[in-house]
Amino acid sequence: MAKDVKKSKNKLKKDKESKLKKNKKNKVKKDKETKKAKHGKPAGKGVAPETPTYSDGHPQDSVQYLEAKLILKPDRFVSAESLRDFGKLVQRSAKALKVGFIAAPQTGLRPEIREIIFGDTSDFRLYNSAFILRRRTSFVDGFPVGDPEIVFKFRHPDEQAAAAMDVRPKIAGSYQIKFKAEVLPLKDAIGGFRLLYSHNCQFGLSQMHEGNALAMGTLTRVFPALSDMKKDDDEKISLVNEGIVEEVLLPLGQLDFGQGIVAKCDVSLWRTRGEHLSLVGEFAFQAKFERADVLHQKTRKLLEQFYITLQRDVQDWISLGTTKTGMVYRLKGNAPQSHE
Repeated sequence: MAKDVKKSKNKLKKDKESKLKKNKKNKVKKDKETKKAKHGKPAGKGVAPETPTYSDGHPQDSVQYLEAKLILKPDRFVSAESLRDFGKLVQRSAKALKVGFIAAPQTGLRPEIREIIFGDTSDFRLYNSAFILRRRTSFVDGFPVGDPEIVFKFRHPDEQAAAAMDVRPKIAGSYQIKFKAEVLPLKDAIGGFRLLYSHNCQFGLSQMHEGNALAMGTLTRVFPALSDMKKDDDEKISLVNEGIVEEVLLPLGQLDFGQGIVAKCDVSLWRTRGEHLSLVGEFAFQAKFERADVLHQKTRKLLEQFYITLQRDVQDWISLGTTKTGMVYRLKGNAPQSHE
């Protein structure tokens, strides 16, 4: 019997030692997993997924701009003063929500004038595939000034799809990439919003030293993202609907949403050059940040609240279900498909 008691004690001792050893092993494993998690790797099996890249290994761009727009009926804008009147409505809505507003000195001056043209194939192949190509030229006292700006963009409702599209140009000169989250009203109702993601590349025309800029062969070399759009090297792009847009733009000021988020805002009217046929108006504000996750929850809420409140305050001015680019593409009654 004493032998059995001794045997039982030894077994209990071994079980206890085994349990302590197992607990120690589990603790070491848990510590390792915690350390991995702190360094951005998930605890458990596998490793953290790699940062998405383009074909040359360059990291994909991330959203660094928030641009909110309201498309407005053009018939209300008949003078510079009517642009300023809309600015007063914006200030009133901002004040009601305690959003800071700093008026721009240019508000009391003459509006800026810019000429905008869009290029596409005759069957709108670019736009129907969510691409937009435009040139913008500034005018002062009736004469063009500065370097005309080329803007190439891919616009899509899915952020990942927009990020994955490499819009970098193959040019010898300098260029700038802007990846924006664009906020628009709902297509059929006041008081909500939807998102489009606009992956943009822009550069001065002087930075591009290619040959015939209107040939698809040239265009696809400059913008490889358009390679699938080309049917023939000699195929030409032309002005969309033969339309030349005159933009009348008035800077309004800056909206301060707190937490370092300050957005420039302006109001504009698009009309055809020559006939001066009013097409569409727009109010827009834009903020820049290093990363989307720096937007504090309170700031996000205030941004949304201001955007929705302003819609309701100016609902008689708002035109639903369109964009400025969409209006140009529909000048002749055409209805191309798009991701807008």
